[in-house]
Amino acid sequence: MKSEKHWFGLPLSLFWGYIAIAVFMSGDGFEMAFLSKHITDMGFTPSQSALVFTLYGAAAALAAWSSGVVAEIITPQRAMRIGFFLWVIMHILFMTLGLGMRNYPLMLLFYGIRGLAYPLFIYSFVMLVVQNVPKHRLSSAMGWFWAMYSIGIGCVGSYLPSFTIPWMGETGTLWFAIAWVVAGGLMAMFLLRNVGGESEKANLSTREKLTELSRAVTILFTNRNIFLACLIRIINTLSLFGFAVVMPMLFVGRLGFTMSEWLQIWAVFFFITIFTNIMWGVLGEYIGWIRQVRWFGCLGCAISSLAFYYLPVTFGHNYWVAMIPAVMLGITVAAFVPMTAVFPVLEPKHKGAAVSIYNLSAGLSNFLAPAIASLVLPFFDIVGVVWTYTVLYLFAGILTLIIRVEQPARIPASQGAKGYGEAVPLQNK
Repeated sequence: MKSEKHWFGLPLSLFWGYIAIAVFMSGDGFEMAFLSKHITDMGFTPSQSALVFTLYGAAAALAAWSSGVVAEIITPQRAMRIGFFLWVIMHILFMTLGLGMRNYPLMLLFYGIRGLAYPLFIYSFVMLVVQNVPKHRLSSAMGWFWAMYSIGIGCVGSYLPSFTIPWMGETGTLWFAIAWVVAGGLMAMFLLRNVGGESEKANLSTREKLTELSRAVTILFTNRNIFLACLIRIINTLSLFGFAVVMPMLFVGRLGFTMSEWLQIWAVFFFITIFTNIMWGVLGEYIGWIRQVRWFGCLGCAISSLAFYYLPVTFGHNYWVAMIPAVMLGITVAAFVPMTAVFPVLEPKHKGAAVSIYNLSAGLSNFLAPAIASLVLPFFDIVGVVWTYTVLYLFAGILTLIIRVEQPARIPASQGAKGYGEAVPLQNK
């Protein structure tokens, strides 16, 4: 692999791809804050609205799981192109024949199919990063990816509709999303077309391609380290998805915070992750991937999770004290960023399948976090949910002592390496 020019870990040859991810996910995120209510305002029941999002989530999980292998087989650029066109076509059909005609079956159909699009677009770019960035720089490269993702869906995608809805309404805002997605998709199509070469597996026979696709399942059972990494990645974002469900009950329902105050506290968490994703991506190359995940990710999230409950319970309705655990969690949850780099390194001959398992882990975390909360809440209340997540983070820390992966680290240029530093293997200690 040739030398890659970079800026603070951002591979410059893929610069426009990162911008494309931020712009694309901005458009994809427009609907998050209001589409469910918009559907119920049209006369559909809350359960019907929930089913729309359930099918969308199932399709997104399926696409995320398979996207790594698909991108490796047909090239990431082609996979991103498919995801781009699929999003635009299905969104137009959803808006015209689904919402426009208030046809519930068509809403389910087109929005469900659209759920396949964004994971295919963004996770195929992850595969492009894996194929073109040296493994000792994957951590920082993936830190930038998650930062762009957060800027898109977490900042622009959530913030801009607060201005467009009063101006053009909810329907107009949903149509406006297409402009952002088209801009991001065109950037990817024309500015990434000369990045990388033809995929090594593009010339496989149909049977060989199906065999490679099946590895997105079988690799969990044939590679123990991939299985352990999968468990660690699932635990990574339990607090992120779980606290979004249970903490409003604590802050708003019991401690007297307003909903606006709670949303601001939660927004600070997401804002912090934009910077900490980049920070931990770069630091992981010096500290060591698994070492950073163990001490700053697992142990850090365990402490942050407890602080998220006990600080506000102890100090009551104190807005600034409540901000402290939000900042802590925003710092520590991003320390897991090197896990994105760990998966393809653990299975270098089948990187697509490894990335697919990473994507599956992220989807399972999204599903299991509220599921754990719903099971624990009736018996042990909110404090029981917090302690369950804490114990799981500590369990993930134990798993990092078992998993075996070559962890690239860097030595400073002053010790003899030129430029940014030279990769040297750091063993799992």
